[in-house]
Amino acid sequence: MIHKNIKLLTWFNFFSDFKLYAPVAIIYFTRVSGSFALGMSVFSIAMVSSALFELPTGIFSDYIGRRKTIILGALAAVFCTIFYAIGGYYWILVIGAIIEGLSGSFYSGNNDAFLHDTLVEEKNEHQYDEFLGRVSKMFQVALGISAILGSVLASWSFSLIMWLSVIPQIICVYLSFKMKDTKIKSSKTGNIYNHIKNASIQFVKNYKLRLLSISSILTYGIGEACYQFQSAFYNTLWPLWSIGFAKSLSNIGAAISFHYGGRFIKKFGLIQAMLASNIYNRTINIIATFFPTIISPLLMASSSLFFGVSTVAKSTLFQKEFSNEQRATMGSLNSLAGSLFFGIISLSIGLVADKISPAIALFSANIILLISLWLYWKIYKIKAI
Repeated sequence: MIHKNIKLLTWFNFFSDFKLYAPVAIIYFTRVSGSFALGMSVFSIAMVSSALFELPTGIFSDYIGRRKTIILGALAAVFCTIFYAIGGYYWILVIGAIIEGLSGSFYSGNNDAFLHDTLVEEKNEHQYDEFLGRVSKMFQVALGISAILGSVLASWSFSLIMWLSVIPQIICVYLSFKMKDTKIKSSKTGNIYNHIKNASIQFVKNYKLRLLSISSILTYGIGEACYQFQSAFYNTLWPLWSIGFAKSLSNIGAAISFHYGGRFIKKFGLIQAMLASNIYNRTINIIATFFPTIISPLLMASSSLFFGVSTVAKSTLFQKEFSNEQRATMGSLNSLAGSLFFGIISLSIGLVADKISPAIALFSANIILLISLWLYWKIYKIKAI
């Protein structure tokens, strides 16, 4: 029988990503700010804000509790969406981005640890990858539905989709209060600096963890920036109202990938799944952006068929290497670096798009991502994994 926490987390994931503005966010931010660079800077600010809050919230989770951390993240998400909905001026978007970063930092590391701790209590931690795939697919289901609705409604009113997006975040607050906290294996020391130090030492001592962390930082920072900018590229090839259909196809593919991710990994292996994902994604995205045509959005959407598999595999590898005492903090340390890197890359993509074109901006980013493929190959050669 599935634990109540897992059921609640499943629906929490759905409503947290049911954002009607998501598929056209870069277009909305660009219209308000006046350029691709400033539009992408909103995402950048959100990520840098998340990075600044990463360690405090990760430590809070390990010391105080996963449930309380989720509640605070949900409350922050409500206020973030309200500021985005108010819009009108760039600085208002900046305030929303800062609060979004706070919300994301509460979720980062904490929610995976919450799922892991719940399964440990039920003595089902060996099924972590399978359950992670099940609950994570709801992000994609929500994004898929909201992508179509959001892009169609955006062609009529951006203000409407922004305000409607507040409602699902309020539902998340309700769901978070219904969750039951887990028993946390806390660090024995009350010194938070020692807590950070002990978590950091794990990265220094563990070679596999270092490689995983570097590759994760690269793929998250560049990959997420590319994903957020995709709609601007799509809009050079397709009309605004149709963008959501390409995004929705991507989300459907990702949802399928999450659902079957655990089974795929069990059959082929963790690192093999990561390699397959990276090879396909780099090939498809490089072709689609170097030769931009009307089918480019569809080609790029197909890469999502490996997204869930690679995400589940990566998280499973990390959870195997993280220590129980600093599990959320170690996740937050990794996310901190990824968020800072995203901040740099997102601005760079916006600047290249302003100076040259959105297609070249995405093409260049995917060339850099070939480094992550090499890193996963190095991990594959470590027989201990």
